[in-house]
Amino acid sequence: MALLLRFVLLCGVADLARSLHITSQEQMIEKAKGETAYLPCKFTLDQEDQGPLDIEWLLSPADNQIVDQVIILYSGDKVYEDYYKDLKGRVHFTSNDLKSGDASINVTNLQLSDIGTYQCKVKKAPGVGNKKFQLNVLVKPSGTRCSIDGSGEIGNDFKLKCEPKEGSLPLRYEWQKLSNSQKLPTSWLADMNSPVISVKNATTEYSGVYSCTVKNRVGTDQCMLRLDVVPPSNKAGTIAGAIIGILLALVLISIVIFCCRRKRREEKYEKEVHHDIREDVPPPKSRTSTARSYIGSNHSSLGSMSPSNMEGYSKTQYNQVPSEDLDRAAQSPTPPPAKVAAPNLSRMGAVPVMIPAQTKDGSIV
Repeated sequence: MALLLRFVLLCGVADLARSLHITSQEQMIEKAKGETAYLPCKFTLDQEDQGPLDIEWLLSPADNQIVDQVIILYSGDKVYEDYYKDLKGRVHFTSNDLKSGDASINVTNLQLSDIGTYQCKVKKAPGVGNKKFQLNVLVKPSGTRCSIDGSGEIGNDFKLKCEPKEGSLPLRYEWQKLSNSQKLPTSWLADMNSPVISVKNATTEYSGVYSCTVKNRVGTDQCMLRLDVVPPSNKAGTIAGAIIGILLALVLISIVIFCCRRKRREEKYEKEVHHDIREDVPPPKSRTSTARSYIGSNHSSLGSMSPSNMEGYSKTQYNQVPSEDLDRAAQSPTPPPAKVAAPNLSRMGAVPVMIPAQTKDGSIV
């Protein structure tokens, strides 16, 4: 019975050996972002495998909530590459003759979203085989910057920092001194594989050029810095200079404000003086009216005088009229005297007077 069972097992193993078999081994593949990942999938066929050849690659993303996705397919002697939009145009078979037993693929321009488990399935009835590969995409260290945190003066404490902009963990650091004795201080040895070196009680022996190299499994990056440990600066002189500068600035501001205020006062005074200047006032009407009333009264007096005393009256009365008033009175037209009816004149006490007629040469008729 035992011999029979052993014979059956051996036959089964022989049958499996003769069926389709993928020779590539499962493995972990690590590549840097932007590089190309090669996923091997080589297989052998048996004489009994006579069916059509079908090759299928599946991706199980790192996010378990997403189901397996077909990323490339070979069926009916045709290749189909547009199944998965995130890998469209970036996944290809490496061989042009897939029937020769090579179903390997290349994934180009790797992205972090490409991380996951890739499975190769080969079927040629009645044989079937599959293999899985774990792809991990890492980011190389890049953009590394070296800096000094603190004042590099004798006796001070400060820090040397090495900071990459990006890079997949774990990261390893290595500090080196590139100048002078190229011998690192003993107190620094504990921090040589750290991104930060703490410097205590600095001396001039620490001066020099240093480099920091950052590494991970897919790449390296480096930065450099120059450390100059100098004597302490004259802080008292710096403070005094700052105070003097502030005082000078205040004096200058005060002068500017004083000049501006003085200018405004002068402008205000000029405006007030300008408003006080007025146009020439015409001569007072009282003097003109006096001259006119004076002349009018003379006219009325002439009407009641006889020819015998007109000459004396004109010499005495008219000589008393100011020349200025006569000139203004001559320039302005004098309205004709109002005519009064004879009955009204008699009521007013007027005395009728006979005025002799005169010839053209002035003689009395």
